[in-house]
Amino acid sequence: MGRLDGKVAVVTGGSSGIGEASARLFHAEGASLVIADIRDDRGEALARELGPRASYVHCDVSTEADVKAAVDHALARFGGLDVMFNNAGIAGAVGGVEEVTVEAFDRTLAVNLRGVFLGVKHAAPTMKRRGRGSIINTASVAGIRAGYGNHVYSAAKAAVIQFTRSVAMELGEHGVRVNCVLPGFIPTPMIGLARGLSAEEAEEKLRVVEEAFTGAQPIRGPGAPVDVARAALWLASDDSAFVNGHALVVDGGASGGRMWSTYQEAVVGLEERLRERTL
Repeated sequence: MGRLDGKVAVVTGGSSGIGEASARLFHAEGASLVIADIRDDRGEALARELGPRASYVHCDVSTEADVKAAVDHALARFGGLDVMFNNAGIAGAVGGVEEVTVEAFDRTLAVNLRGVFLGVKHAAPTMKRRGRGSIINTASVAGIRAGYGNHVYSAAKAAVIQFTRSVAMELGEHGVRVNCVLPGFIPTPMIGLARGLSAEEAEEKLRVVEEAFTGAQPIRGPGAPVDVARAALWLASDDSAFVNGHALVVDGGASGGRMWSTYQEAVVGLEERLRERTL
């Protein structure tokens, strides 16, 4: 018996990275699934692979008509909506604050914040009518710690966390839970795309990103998209029925503070300098 048996889920950004891992896991746990993305070739291929309980729709989450259409598709195809995973995102504007253009700023917020808002807005009515549902938003540890992401991306993810908490206070009264996941250093194609690589090149270079992220947190080795997918599955399932307005960190401890080994290195270095001054 799957943890999502009989449930219908929409996953935005569902054709790659965390979205793909979540789509596969949700489906394996029994959900009927709508994969919503702008990469039609990958999304359609994934839906075909998963079979009749999966469907793909083109969806630019910054466009309200697309998000509404994805929700409507779930209702028409599978007869309901139990889980809305607003996962689609971009790294967006990169570089120092003086280098960021207004256009890049606006696009970063349009996908990472407006996209979440639209997903919540259009999932809420049907969930409220049924008196149940789980909405999950993808934020980031960059939303709670400075220096973990680009400026505008970090601001957008911080906004997602507070938006999640705020809306949870409204929708929770109707039986609808709203939570978010905060991934840490998770190698996904988004990282390469933000630095000018093509989609194919970003996929090919994932190993480079994995190597760079190996020592970024106390738990050695890079995180994986499925690590975040497992957290999202818990929030989607009835196992988290009393969890609402929560920001679930999935980062191997990266946001907890300085790693002990780094601290010890600093202490040893300080002790050596102090001894030198006393000799």
